[in-house]
Amino acid sequence: MIRVLLADDHAIVRAGLKEILADTGDIEVAGGAANGPGVLARGSAQDFDIAVLDLSMPGRNGIELIKLVKAEKPKLRILVLSMHSEEQYAVRALKAGASGYLSKEGAADQLVAAIRRIAGGGAYVTPETAERLALGAAPRAEAAAHTLLSDREFQVFRMIARGASVGEIARELSLSVKTISTHKTRIMDKMGLANQAELIRYALEHKLLDDGSGSSP
Repeated sequence: MIRVLLADDHAIVRAGLKEILADTGDIEVAGGAANGPGVLARGSAQDFDIAVLDLSMPGRNGIELIKLVKAEKPKLRILVLSMHSEEQYAVRALKAGASGYLSKEGAADQLVAAIRRIAGGGAYVTPETAERLALGAAPRAEAAAHTLLSDREFQVFRMIARGASVGEIARELSLSVKTISTHKTRIMDKMGLANQAELIRYALEHKLLDDGSGSSP
C-alpha cells in the first residue's frame, strides 16, 4: 500500500484528490495538510511514501518547502501538483528534490499513474521538462534570462512583477528590507533590466504570472 500525504490549502481540492485515489486499491490517503507548517508537522509525526504537494500554500511554500521536507525526510518522495505551468516551476522543483511535477489541469487523468511511478522509484515529468533538465546540465547562450536567477531571486522577481514593494516582500518572506533590496539589484543585473517596468513587461511576455494567484512559490 502506497501511503500518501495530500497537501493543499483548499479542502475541496484535497477531497477531490482523495476521491480520485479512493478506488485504486493500492494507494491510501493517510494524511492531509493545508499549509507548509502542517506538511512539516505531519511529515515528522507519520511515515508516508509520497507527499502530493501544492506549491502555493500559506506559510512556508514552494521550492523552499520542498527543500525543507527533503532535508527532514530524505526518503519521502514528492509529487508537485500545481496550478503553475511546468515551464514556470517544474525544473526548479525537480532540482530542489521533487520526483515529479503535475499540473492540476491534468490531475484527474494522470495522478494515479504519477503516484505509482514515483512510488516505484521513477520520476514523473513530461518529455519537454525532461529535455529542459538535460539541456540544463550545460550552459546555453540562448537560455531565458529568468533561468539565471536563484530560487529565492525568482520568488522575489515574481513578487516584484505583481507590484509588491520591497517592504511588503520583506514582511511576507520574513527577511530584512536590505536583503530584499540586494536581491532586487542582483535580479536586475542578471537579467539586464533597467527598471521595474521592464521587469513587469518581461514577466508578462514570458507568461510567468499566468496562474492568477497571489501566492509566490
